[in-house]
Amino acid sequence: MVVETVRNALRLVDCDQNAVRLGLTRGLTLADARARIPDLVVVEAEPQADQRLIERLAAFCDRFTPLVALDPPHGLLLDITGCAHLFGGEAALRAVIAERLRAGGLHQRSAIAGTPEAAHALCRFGAGGIVPPGEDEAMIRPLPVAALEVAAETVIALSRAGLKSVADLAERPSMVLSARFGEDLAIRLRRVLGREDVRITPLRPAPACMVERHFAEPLLDMQGLEAVVMRLIAEAARLLEQRGEGGRAFEISLFRTDGAVRRLGIETGRPSRDADAILRLYRERIDTLADPLDPGFGFDAIRLAIPVCEPLNTHQPSLDGRAVEDEAVAELLDRLVTRFGRDRVLRFAARDTHDPRREARAVPVATPASAIAWPMPEPNEPPTRPLQLFEPPQPIETLAEVPDGPPLRFRWRRVLHEIARAEGPERIAPEWWRDGPAEPARDYYRVEDAQGRRFWLFRAGLYERENEMPRWFLHGLFA
Repeated sequence: MVVETVRNALRLVDCDQNAVRLGLTRGLTLADARARIPDLVVVEAEPQADQRLIERLAAFCDRFTPLVALDPPHGLLLDITGCAHLFGGEAALRAVIAERLRAGGLHQRSAIAGTPEAAHALCRFGAGGIVPPGEDEAMIRPLPVAALEVAAETVIALSRAGLKSVADLAERPSMVLSARFGEDLAIRLRRVLGREDVRITPLRPAPACMVERHFAEPLLDMQGLEAVVMRLIAEAARLLEQRGEGGRAFEISLFRTDGAVRRLGIETGRPSRDADAILRLYRERIDTLADPLDPGFGFDAIRLAIPVCEPLNTHQPSLDGRAVEDEAVAELLDRLVTRFGRDRVLRFAARDTHDPRREARAVPVATPASAIAWPMPEPNEPPTRPLQLFEPPQPIETLAEVPDGPPLRFRWRRVLHEIARAEGPERIAPEWWRDGPAEPARDYYRVEDAQGRRFWLFRAGLYERENEMPRWFLHGLFA
């Protein structure tokens, strides 16, 4: 027996078959249960442990179909459309799942029907089994109204009205039931009878492309495992080529015979269907595992899923060889991401701000190009921003003709620079919502000294308006 505190009393929340035969039911207080059966064995309810078990079972069932959803509180929904023939048909698949769960010490009841709600009702309120196509309603009609799983008050009201089975409700007009008992009853009735089909929401989204292998005998050899992965990658590459696409993310799922699932993820910076390159990334991923692959009693299924696909056309190499260089750089980035993780291999992207201190941000290297585009400079114009910025800006000593004008010379790191050319000012106001109202404005100048070196200087504050003697700083160096 499983007990939990409900309404300030310990009550039975789950009963096994032996307890049901002895007359115990859910909701009965523990005191009443012990009065009937003094030597009753009970355990405290652990909802978190139950949830973890259900999630592990969902991962186990992922080997039968990629579309697995939770059916609270203790059930699973599997969409086996197009998958049953891989296991010899619906009856054989149902038998395999039951046998595997029974071997794990679990008792289960299953039903196969045309809609999720119909299968749910037959499994929990009927005898289960397999419903022939088109006969969902005939199998559901004898079930009690509790199979609709509406509010308890609605079930009591239906019973008092003499409507005790689903067949009694199916004969009534939907508008009459909605007016008397609410629209929720009519919706549940249509779905349970199979008149309205609502697809399940799987725990893991269905991949865009998927290939897999099931083995009659568990696979224990790691070299054999790599050979199978190699064939799966080659098969997926052919499918992607037929569709004119490439994968951006690859996931290899290894299903062990004991129910454990190990998943290995691989990402690429751009669409790819190069089998050799993907295999190299797989080997790189294996080498970086902190917990090495353990086949246990062997793998009985291996799946390669490609959740993200993008169009990929065949590119003709350019005569200058740049395409080969770009390909080499892309492969290097993929290997770095695989070895160190996507959050540790970064690139700079533009941020929508006028403050030069915040114009750049670090993003993962796999970020789409549209999200990292930098503003294009004007043609035949020198760059407006330097390649190197100092943080914090370097203080300098200056001499200017007029207080608000550019300096004639400045001293930086004990070296005096005579200014030959200057352009500016470019006044940049502070972001008051970040820096506060006390932050002064900055007047930036692009200057060039007598030796041709170019600097980016600014004066912090406006002369006699924000500061009596504004200070000068060197913020960056142009190439």
